[in-house]
Amino acid sequence: MAPVLRAKRITKRFPGVVALSDVSFDLEPGEIHSICGENGAGKSTLIKLLSGIHPHGGYEGALEVDGREARFASTADAEAAGIAVIYQELALVPEMTSAENIFLGAEPVRGGLIDHDAMLKGARELLDRFGLKLDPNVRTGDLGVGQQQLLEILKALRKESRVLILDEPTAALAEHEVGLLLDILRDLKRRGIACVYISHKLDEVFAISDRITVLRDGSTVGTWDAKAASKAEVIRHMVGREIKDFFPRRAKTPGEPRLRTEGLTVAAPDGRVLVRDVGFEVRAGEVLGIGGLLGAGRSELLLHLAGVWGERTKGRVLLDGKPLEAGRPWETIGRGLVLVTEDRRRWGLFAEQGVGFNLSLSSLKGLLIDEDAELSANREMSAALKVKAASLETPVGGLSGGNQQKVVIGRALGTDPKVVLLDEPTRGIDVGAKLEVYEIVNRLTDAGKAVVLVSSELPELLGMSDRIVMLHEGAVGGTFDRGAAQEALLAAAMGAA
Repeated sequence: MAPVLRAKRITKRFPGVVALSDVSFDLEPGEIHSICGENGAGKSTLIKLLSGIHPHGGYEGALEVDGREARFASTADAEAAGIAVIYQELALVPEMTSAENIFLGAEPVRGGLIDHDAMLKGARELLDRFGLKLDPNVRTGDLGVGQQQLLEILKALRKESRVLILDEPTAALAEHEVGLLLDILRDLKRRGIACVYISHKLDEVFAISDRITVLRDGSTVGTWDAKAASKAEVIRHMVGREIKDFFPRRAKTPGEPRLRTEGLTVAAPDGRVLVRDVGFEVRAGEVLGIGGLLGAGRSELLLHLAGVWGERTKGRVLLDGKPLEAGRPWETIGRGLVLVTEDRRRWGLFAEQGVGFNLSLSSLKGLLIDEDAELSANREMSAALKVKAASLETPVGGLSGGNQQKVVIGRALGTDPKVVLLDEPTRGIDVGAKLEVYEIVNRLTDAGKAVVLVSSELPELLGMSDRIVMLHEGAVGGTFDRGAAQEALLAAAMGAA
């Protein structure tokens, strides 16, 4: 039986860059085939070729579907061949309901008008079929990031595609949602649907994959049977070197208190209290980890501390021992507290602007700008963070996820902060880029900065934090030292500590 999808010796060139070089890959019916590689290895370019974004004639080599050459001129051609893609960045309309997003572009019609009853029925049937607990009537913008990701997956499943390509589908999902997604994929496999699975989370890759292909620097390193390979082997092939200490935290004796909250309670614009009586302290040279399940109030807490969200109804925040008022982000930055947001594409970057523009944005002061000083500072920061870009004028939207994250971090560091709030700083980036982010954290604390690290990954919290606060429904469920057991952290997050 011919592979359902095959890429044969693909080379894709952009001006001054060879994104893919002689890449070969094939997908069998009913197979889950993972593609691993660092950001910039060529995974995104390969996806765009398989899905018709980069059309036939714009690359060397050939694509085949069921053993016959496929000449996709557009994404519509790829979808007609049964190929659906779920991208890491969501493509949902926030103002529409869940049902409307599921059927967007394929709405059922009756008498020349959209049949909303049929659409709701179809959405409920899909939700029940895959065991997803989402209200089809809810406004999509009111859903959490994890729920929106599940909705995006369901939107693709509605098309009854023969090939499903998933690009970092669990980046924003809580642990129980990850398990649900993997079960859905196993069910699709039993039905003969093939999946291309792209993820930096190797636990998931090995739990779900039949085969694993590694890309490095735009070329195919090799393909392995998942049962015969090891995580260490895959990592070595991805980065081209051995990695012995995955969480290289350099703990040091903490200094003076930098940030302190006392009984902090914060309400959302609609009046819901999402942060309840939270108290913690983080000192100079220390990393305080904050964990919790999706919806526990982690991001809301950091957004409020940064002065951009919520009404403080109780408690206070102290920065270097002095009160920090709510709702004043520029004052917050001026006093030395900065936030690296979770959603870098939506809130952290101007994607069409250059690297230099994005790096300088938070640190510019006054009406007159010293362009020479700005350029020098941007070059220094870009080099220090090892941002891979052709120049400072390169639009950040064209960079890999890891390099985009470095730019967001660089912009925060350009303000010379005392306290750095990192909200999911390694979400959606590869192993090598994660290590670089961890080294940035170490350099920050070596320099006497205080770091607050929010992460959904318990191993990351335990590996990179000196102390950990677990939130449950907006309140502190427990506080732990670095050597705590994962089970204890999870129990605190679930309110069972």
